[in-house]
Amino acid sequence: MLSRPRARRGVRARAFAAPAVVAAVSAGVFALVGTSLIDDTYITLAYARNLAFDLHWGLIEGLTSNTATSPLNVILLAAGTAVLRDPVLALAALFVLCNVVTFVALRRACRDAGLPAWTAPLAVGLLLVNPLLLSSIGLEVALGAAGIALLLRCAQAARPGWFGAVAGLLALTRLDLLIVVAVLLVARRRWWAGLWRAALAAVAVVLPWFAFSWLALGSAVPDTLIIKTSQSWGEYTFVDGWLLYLDTYRAAAVLSFVPVVLGLGIAAGWLVLRVVRPSETVRRLDAFAPLVIAAGLHFAAYAWLSVPPYHWYYGPSIVLMTIYVAAAAGCAATARAWPPLRAVLPAGALALLLASAAGYGWQGLPREHAPFTTNQASFSQYREIGADLAGLVGERIVRTAGEIGVLAYYCECSLVDAFSDRGEVEPMIAEAERESGPFGRWLLRLNFRYLDRTVPPLVPDLTLARTSGPAPAEAIASWPIDSPWAGAETLYLAPAAR
Repeated sequence: MLSRPRARRGVRARAFAAPAVVAAVSAGVFALVGTSLIDDTYITLAYARNLAFDLHWGLIEGLTSNTATSPLNVILLAAGTAVLRDPVLALAALFVLCNVVTFVALRRACRDAGLPAWTAPLAVGLLLVNPLLLSSIGLEVALGAAGIALLLRCAQAARPGWFGAVAGLLALTRLDLLIVVAVLLVARRRWWAGLWRAALAAVAVVLPWFAFSWLALGSAVPDTLIIKTSQSWGEYTFVDGWLLYLDTYRAAAVLSFVPVVLGLGIAAGWLVLRVVRPSETVRRLDAFAPLVIAAGLHFAAYAWLSVPPYHWYYGPSIVLMTIYVAAAAGCAATARAWPPLRAVLPAGALALLLASAAGYGWQGLPREHAPFTTNQASFSQYREIGADLAGLVGERIVRTAGEIGVLAYYCECSLVDAFSDRGEVEPMIAEAERESGPFGRWLLRLNFRYLDRTVPPLVPDLTLARTSGPAPAEAIASWPIDSPWAGAETLYLAPAAR
């Protein structure tokens, strides 16, 4: 018979074994996808590097900007960069940490709901191999998933102070995640209990950053809200953009959005059973049902904003529905009636996991492009061009051809567009004010109250231009580029028009 100290050591070892496995698998996933990170990821990494090494908040050295959508993501990456001295290595560490936190929080939530021990690993596995989420690594999707899992656990455990603190972290991750906060807050039993504690904790977390951003950076809300809502993808918006992805990346899109479709069907069936036959098994899913509502409201909010369908905008809804589907599979496995149902949902979820993993490696590894990309070139092409530009442009200012992340990261030169040059954002702010109603106009003016709006855009000396046709006059250099999204083109460096 084992002694009590030895038994306790065995329990602790088993408790740490599963998170260690999640960490190892997450590190392996990052090693596979690290060669195909999308361009926007390197916008975040450039911010993190500048903050870590120069205490500078901006995309390029010496020019303050406020286009990092997720302040918390940048701050955590900068902290990791300061220790590890490499932003990409810091990103890998943060990605692993986020998945471990997601697993640990979901394991507690699933255990309290009476779901099988494999439910949390299934949820994290589905998140890890989802093609759209894999294509968003480096942005704040994994960080948001960890925050959602923690918030779910805090709501379930009736810990209002911790709930408020995590809610504040989610606001610093992405402001739109406050929709998830609101739903999980109202869905708590006696949701008003400890509300003041939750509110004070949330304010204590968010106030320092938003006050600093408002006063020192010129806007409390990142400028990306203005930039993205000013953009257009022609006939496609967030509402129907998933159809565009289905047309361009069919297999990856189907595998990515299956959890949403499956989750909606399960939620409809659960609602019927909850009203007609509310058994103990059906009630086990109660704690996870608000995730479906939060996913729907998040989708509706982006539809109302009418933003372009950047693929990572679908990430929070997919995360929420994926967790719900895994919980439903665990719930089905505990059902006493309908033996076939006990196997169908878990087997279906496992099949989706295996199909997604196989689909990622179908075209060979390492991949040149992420499963979803709207970039005009691959990461490796932009990296080589950025290194070339570093030796070509010197101190001259270069206007980009629409994408700036990887080029700015590897060139470390004065590349400008709306993401790096605050002067280019001011006309967009003015246009947004003209098109807004009285209340919206008041909010915009309040947000940008301390922004110096008299600073003009920088005048470029050189410009980058993409074309599949003739070269621009007086081209200085050229590079062939291609992607599944834009096809084959040539990127030219030429003198800027005067």
